[in-house]
Amino acid sequence: MQAILLAAGYGTRLRPYSTLRPKPLFPVVNQPLLHRLLEQLNACSCRPVLINCHHQAAQIEAALTAWPEVLIQFEPEILGTGGALRKALNRLDNDPVLVMNGDLFHGIDLEQVYHQHLLSKNDVTLALHDFPRFNNVGVAGDRVRSFGDGGADDRLAFTGIHVVDPEVIERIPATGFHHIIDLYRELAVEGKVGYCRVDGLPWQDIGTPADYLQLHGELLAGKGGWVVDPTARMGSEVLLEEWGCIGPGAVISDGVQLCRCVVWDGATATAGAYADAIVTGNPEIDAGSRSVTENRV
Repeated sequence: MQAILLAAGYGTRLRPYSTLRPKPLFPVVNQPLLHRLLEQLNACSCRPVLINCHHQAAQIEAALTAWPEVLIQFEPEILGTGGALRKALNRLDNDPVLVMNGDLFHGIDLEQVYHQHLLSKNDVTLALHDFPRFNNVGVAGDRVRSFGDGGADDRLAFTGIHVVDPEVIERIPATGFHHIIDLYRELAVEGKVGYCRVDGLPWQDIGTPADYLQLHGELLAGKGGWVVDPTARMGSEVLLEEWGCIGPGAVISDGVQLCRCVVWDGATATAGAYADAIVTGNPEIDAGSRSVTENRV
């Protein structure tokens, strides 16, 4: 089993936060999401694993110093999913490739998806589930028929996890940008795209700030509400409400109120109240998350 983890995107829907770090490095309960995904692949004894990068590539590379076995593919220009796979092909084995987006928090059994692909003899196998917000993949029987373009087929959501044969990747142009869904549309017409149902398992992309905070709300509800790293420095009369987490090396000033917040590693929360906020340590970005209260007790 081999894998490509996609980490090159700009994270435009996560701006301004993604101007500070690429979205695969956003911490989830104080762990970079990229590290969690690598742990999931490592648990499957997945080798090799290749990660592509472009936006803030130096940060991705620095985050992989503890993972020397991981292959890094720097892309001077954005290549899209298809272009990234095509560029990586010569560095991989001649076996099906598990592809996973780098902005996913999930509990999907990756080995199950991969093995179903092997048994099915599909050219491509998508991991799909019923997630009404994103249900735009048309299916009929055990085949994928369409992608977001209408039709009478049943609709499911693409999880961002798929397995693709190397022969399919070879059909992608060797240079330039390529959106792999365009190729999958062609293959679906030919009846060569199957799917694996993964309903009922944890899954959340962090495509928007609201999604990112919602994920934390769901995870922290089962952890007593708040997770505070032991290296964080807490001032006096700090009030923590509902749920949230405070990362390594963060500083919470005296009298700060935090409610439904994620405080990044190394960030400082200055005087005031924060609600439904991602606290980054960047004053200009954090200013929009804080409402300063006067004459507080």
